[in-house]
Amino acid sequence: MDNRDSLEKQWEELMEKIKDIKFAMLTTENEDGFLHSRPMATLKADWDRSLWFFTGKSTLKAKEIGVNPKVNLSYADGGHDTFISVAGEAHLFEDRDKAEKLWNPLMKAWFPQGLDDPEMVLLKVEIEEAEYWDPASKKMQTLIRFAKSLAGKETDHETPGHGRLIP
Repeated sequence: MDNRDSLEKQWEELMEKIKDIKFAMLTTENEDGFLHSRPMATLKADWDRSLWFFTGKSTLKAKEIGVNPKVNLSYADGGHDTFISVAGEAHLFEDRDKAEKLWNPLMKAWFPQGLDDPEMVLLKVEIEEAEYWDPASKKMQTLIRFAKSLAGKETDHETPGHGRLIP
């Protein structure tokens, strides 16, 4: 099995572990070094090792991501002893096509104007590492770690297929 096959298997294992967990706690860091966590509904996982969420472009989390894009997502399901920590880099996007594909009417509670809400943007977290709690060994196990060379990082402010990146 080559490295890409191994990463694909690890990605599938991660998706299997989080698929039934509706909310993650997203942690960002402010400019003073304080950490803030808030619940976020995971909308979709893409095979390019990213997770998608909706957020408001004027929120504190959006401002914090603008200063430091490094974030953590924590998934927990105590009933099944599933505890996962995902570290990555977050980016905000305006992409109507992607938003339409991810839209759920329940999002109207946060974005009353629906897809036309001027505050709504997409938050993409590109996963760099994921760990999970293994109850049998009573310690954290690395589930997946992406090398920068495999990550295929985009450096342009236009990301193909993902609309306009908001700096």
